[in-house]
Amino acid sequence: MSYMGLDVGQTGCKAVIFDENGKQLAQSYREYPTIFPNEGWAEIDSREVKERCFEVMKEAQRACEQDPVQGLAISTQGEAFIPIGPDGSCLTNAMITFDTRAAGIAEQWSREFGVERLYNITGHTAHPMFSVFKLLWIRDNNREVFNRAEKFLCFEDFIQHALGLDPRISWSLAGRTMMFNVITHEWDEGVLRSVGIPPSKLSIPVQSGIKVGSVDPEIAKSLGFSTHVIVASGGHDQPMGALGAGVITPGTAMYATGTSECITPAFPEPIMNDALMKNNLCTYDYIVQGMYTTVSFSLTGGNILRWFRDEWGQVELQEAKKSGKDAYELLLEKIGKKPSGLLVLPYFTPSGTPHFETELAGAILGLRLSTRREQVLRALLEGVAFEMRLNLDILDHSGISIDELRPIGGGAKSPIWVQLKADVLNKPMTTVQVTEAACFAGAMLACSARTDEPIGSIVKRWVKTHEIIEPNPENAEYYNQQFTQYKKLYPTLKTLNL
Repeated sequence: MSYMGLDVGQTGCKAVIFDENGKQLAQSYREYPTIFPNEGWAEIDSREVKERCFEVMKEAQRACEQDPVQGLAISTQGEAFIPIGPDGSCLTNAMITFDTRAAGIAEQWSREFGVERLYNITGHTAHPMFSVFKLLWIRDNNREVFNRAEKFLCFEDFIQHALGLDPRISWSLAGRTMMFNVITHEWDEGVLRSVGIPPSKLSIPVQSGIKVGSVDPEIAKSLGFSTHVIVASGGHDQPMGALGAGVITPGTAMYATGTSECITPAFPEPIMNDALMKNNLCTYDYIVQGMYTTVSFSLTGGNILRWFRDEWGQVELQEAKKSGKDAYELLLEKIGKKPSGLLVLPYFTPSGTPHFETELAGAILGLRLSTRREQVLRALLEGVAFEMRLNLDILDHSGISIDELRPIGGGAKSPIWVQLKADVLNKPMTTVQVTEAACFAGAMLACSARTDEPIGSIVKRWVKTHEIIEPNPENAEYYNQQFTQYKKLYPTLKTLNL
């Protein structure tokens, strides 16, 4: 008996299959391109995403035909959605997280609706990434699509729809639309009325881990599944990743490094206050019923390593082709174990929390003719880690204390990178055996929905920690002093209006 987790990200999708004890059996991955039609726009082709998702599900199942999948759940990127026509077709591409075309709308509409009112309903503060502002942009700039759409589906319910189900959306993913009341767990009538859409155009919200239906038998057959594969509600990829890392108690948080970089804790009740609102740190449903979460994030995140590889890592790219080693690994091996001596403001994309800065560009300070390429790379990674430390500092002062971080994602596979983060944040990093944590969580939710075993029990059985990476005391002391300087970077550079 096996279970599948499907993770639908911004740049690719992955299906991973696990047995009933959490052992990984198979996986498959596909990429899809990001489309940039205009300055500030960022889209993905929803039709291609669906095709790639079907490919990875089929390929993963083919790799373990001896143990057919009995259930699956979907982890997806937040915010992005697809207008669906009456015939079930996709009417437009999906605008993804760092699409900022709705920036003006976000500021004006939230002010008119009431900034505090909106925060108290949704647990979020306005940013053009959120679905509600993207939806308003379509309403105001593509009225034909807005009126023609029969449904607006996020990627969790979109893939459910593609699998032949009457789709449902998890509470955690619904929260990322900023149209969802995170206390009553319903679409907010006031927000929807202001946007101009009825609740019937959105999927019904449900708690994560609920059986929402079964894959259509013909579709199941085409994917190599058995004729009865249940689908459980999944969730937003960041809290899903946290669950997959074993985060089920306060004080522990996931630290994910992928396209973006995120820290996601879990706490037992909603926490909303002026400090969190001022610093754009949200509160919304966690995957475990009755618990809540927040997401502190850098949109630059792991993108910064990819940028460095593509622009400055030609030597490593060539070496990787010859040796078969990973180019990222080759680059990270060269950054050394000592602090770079530089200081970086890592706003190479819109910033993320706490500032939600969309205009100010990144900066590297302290460069000299003696500065080496590897030093610059380490400084870039330090800058992102400092930004995450800034977020942790705010959370701690708001009553959300985090003592242990669990790294997941591509960055978790590099001991060098994990050690750097431990040093900058001055916190221990507990690695876990399964780093594909979002898919792991999907499989656990499917198992829970099919067997009725509580999700907490499955997490304790399946999630296994590997090692604890403690901060290097000498480096941690240096970074403690540098953090004081780092906190001055944003307000200082902001005054230059670059």
